[in-house]
Amino acid sequence: MVCAGLAAIGQTDVPDAPVPQSGTAPAAQTETTQAQQTKRILGIIPNFRAVSTTEHLPPQSVHEKFVTATQDSFDYSALFVPTVLAAWNYGRNNTPEFGKGAGAYGQYWWHSAVDQTIENYMVEFVVPVIAKQDTRYYTLGHGGFFKRTGYALSRAAVTRNDAGNETFNVSEVVGAGAAAGISNAYYPSGERGLGNTMSEWGVNVGIDAGTFWFKEFWPDINRKFFGGK
Repeated sequence: MVCAGLAAIGQTDVPDAPVPQSGTAPAAQTETTQAQQTKRILGIIPNFRAVSTTEHLPPQSVHEKFVTATQDSFDYSALFVPTVLAAWNYGRNNTPEFGKGAGAYGQYWWHSAVDQTIENYMVEFVVPVIAKQDTRYYTLGHGGFFKRTGYALSRAAVTRNDAGNETFNVSEVVGAGAAAGISNAYYPSGERGLGNTMSEWGVNVGIDAGTFWFKEFWPDINRKFFGGK
């Protein structure tokens, strides 16, 4: 759930060095320190991949990639996204073969849940292990709204490899495409084919780019409206 051209916008910026002051930390530094990511957004959206600006983590292991994909797929908060997507697709009659009524919504829901699970494992585990890429979202945390928006959206095309260097996000682009292709195995025959696969691929990447944007600003929203809890 973007394009390579955004990569130039999203080059990771090194935070400004602290300005020495007598006895107190700079206000900007204090704000950055307080603006921490949480494991879940509003308690209902998985946020296990987000890294706060103050965190300095070692390279991501294969085990950690598997655990993150599993958390994003099976944590109780992972129910939120397929529930919303199922309601959206049901309202639009996106798959007429499912019909109408509670049974139809159930069809939409489990298809959305399976879509999410397969994409999570492809984007966060299978392809990253092969490509040796880091699946975590590293918060920029400073700069203006448009700068941070550009950075967040660009993470769908740019990521870090296991050595810590920026590189093309093969994990996202190839993983999301593979998940879209696999979905042909369990959707009705009328919803299969290249056109639908490409559309699903775009939706997968778009949703992920949108969640990166939300993750970027979540610490600020959380601190301002919820006291950082």
